[in-house]
Amino acid sequence: MANRKLYLDYLALAGTMALGAVLRFGNLGLKPLWMDEVITAIFSLGKNYHDLPLNVLFPLASVAEIFSYQPGVSCQQIAENIANQSTHPPLFFCGMYRWLGWMMPLGSEWVAQLRSLPALLGVSAIAAIYGINRIGFYPASGIMAALIMAISPFAVYLSQEARHYTMPMLLITLALLGLVQIQQDIFQQQRLRIWVVLLWSIINSIGLYIHYFFILAFIAEVITLIILISLWKVNIINKVQVSLILTISITGVILTFMPWLPVLLIHFQSAETNWLPDTIHIAPLYQTLMNGILMVIALPVENQSLPITVICGGLMVSFAIWLGWQAWKGLKILWLDDTSHLATLTLVSFTIIVFIQFFAIAYFLGKDITIIPRYNFVYYPSFCALLGASISKNHHAKLAILFVGILSCIFVISDLVFQKPFQPEQTAQNMNLESSVPVMLVVGYNSYQDVALGLSFALALEKVRSHTNAAVIDSFAFLKKSVDTPNFWLRLDEMPIPKTSQMNLWIVAPGMRRLEYPQEVGLSGESMCQIDTTHHYRIGVPYQLYRCQTIPL
Repeated sequence: MANRKLYLDYLALAGTMALGAVLRFGNLGLKPLWMDEVITAIFSLGKNYHDLPLNVLFPLASVAEIFSYQPGVSCQQIAENIANQSTHPPLFFCGMYRWLGWMMPLGSEWVAQLRSLPALLGVSAIAAIYGINRIGFYPASGIMAALIMAISPFAVYLSQEARHYTMPMLLITLALLGLVQIQQDIFQQQRLRIWVVLLWSIINSIGLYIHYFFILAFIAEVITLIILISLWKVNIINKVQVSLILTISITGVILTFMPWLPVLLIHFQSAETNWLPDTIHIAPLYQTLMNGILMVIALPVENQSLPITVICGGLMVSFAIWLGWQAWKGLKILWLDDTSHLATLTLVSFTIIVFIQFFAIAYFLGKDITIIPRYNFVYYPSFCALLGASISKNHHAKLAILFVGILSCIFVISDLVFQKPFQPEQTAQNMNLESSVPVMLVVGYNSYQDVALGLSFALALEKVRSHTNAAVIDSFAFLKKSVDTPNFWLRLDEMPIPKTSQMNLWIVAPGMRRLEYPQEVGLSGESMCQIDTTHHYRIGVPYQLYRCQTIPL
């Protein structure tokens, strides 16, 4: 009987993971690459910013050739590129490089292949979250937690990002699995199994080299362990022995990260980390609540008409309030039950400590990280485990979350929810005014992030323009725009351009105000471009249309 029950549990887990895989790999290449994903592509292909064609004009049709795989690059070289030109640890990019190498040749579906590893890791996290609740609570709550993660719009969104979010999320889930097992060992077995502590330490050591926010998870784990040890009523010798083993393992994790610590300090002071907005009063509180809602329900509210936005927003809040009440009732039962109290305490403590760190960063460092939903991967595993355990016996809540979750995920993979920042696809549509008129896209850049943003626009524009007349030759260029270089507009005038009687020139100039765009722009001394004030846009950055014609000699 026990074997049959175990078989059914694993069968249910396999079905849940299959559902999660369908949702994560569905339409994987549909959404355009955005700025951060372009950054991932550059470093994961074994390249750096010095390999990009800056300050030269090249055909727009060849922009995809920039994203070619560079063979023979070592992880050390990738780490050096990351240390000097980015603000992240290197291990994810090394793993991505190996993954893309196994998938060669990349071909025309390279965007989906770039996102395939994060999607696969997102599926793996479903199995890991099952393990947490199976050990900490009971098998049925493990299946429920796995199902919640499988159909979570937030988890599906992260899994379809070519970024380092699902990898640390998986490792945090595994670290919490180890933490719950350690809690079980010391309170039930009255001893620690060294191999469990060792694996827990290795997972944390790897995680620190994947994403800097893993530091927040590690701190929360350590403080949670301190709380658990303080509550452990056992003879002092056992407590000292366990405390010593855990102290050694924690110290080992810290020592493994020490070689990268100088790079972390440089990255922390980098100008590229100053883009986060200042904290505004109670904004982190309601933003955190909204981020929690998006973990279970996400309906179309982005770029929709006001009635649709109001209706969908109201439905999301109403469902979240109802589900939150159901979860609260279940959580109280778990807290009061002696068999589940310690696992609940472990996960609740971890979650609260992460929240405290998020708010400390927002209010004391002035960097409001709560405004970015994707950063909540740090506490998402514990949130998912607690929600799964609290509603696992509530059939109405289970059915409701199943229906709402699948519906939300369909919206996610259809590009109606969690749309890409800066909207590259919409930008490309705006720039594609006339199919018979050549387009020249010029991006002024002050930083490499501007370059990545320009490449995301160029990729989206090339995809749209590839269906136009084959005789039309479109072009693309980056021009350095800063106080210590020649005037941007003079450099534009000196740049050779394709020979054509007319052309639509689009200027993307991050940081430039609308009134600062000149009324007239010269190109190579032969073409003059007049500003078209009816086509000025701003989606995070401004871009302006100029209509160009060749001057008769």
